[in-house]
Amino acid sequence: MELLVASAIGVLTAAGIYLVLRQRTFPVIVGMTLISYAVNVFLFASGRLVVNMPPVLRDGVDSYTDPLPQALVLTAIVIAFGMTAVIVLMSLGSFISGRTDRIDLSPKQDASE
Repeated sequence: MELLVASAIGVLTAAGIYLVLRQRTFPVIVGMTLISYAVNVFLFASGRLVVNMPPVLRDGVDSYTDPLPQALVLTAIVIAFGMTAVIVLMSLGSFISGRTDRIDLSPKQDASE
């Protein structure tokens, strides 16, 4: 189980870094989203992967799962959604004003198009 989760984190991170290094805004946004998913899975996995254990101590329960990573992941999902919306609006405004979604244009290249 740990090998599967670690492999998923590695694949998400590698794909996210690859997409962040692209020269268009949409792949950069998708890459940032994949990296945030990788961080969320890492945070969730840091709380020990256990099955059928309660998150809160009750009478007669000897062991429990840690609820803190779950709360951190829920908070991170909300923050990542808000930041993704902001980045999408910024890239849409840049596309509308510049008529292209490339992020590496110099002023000389911009004038020729």
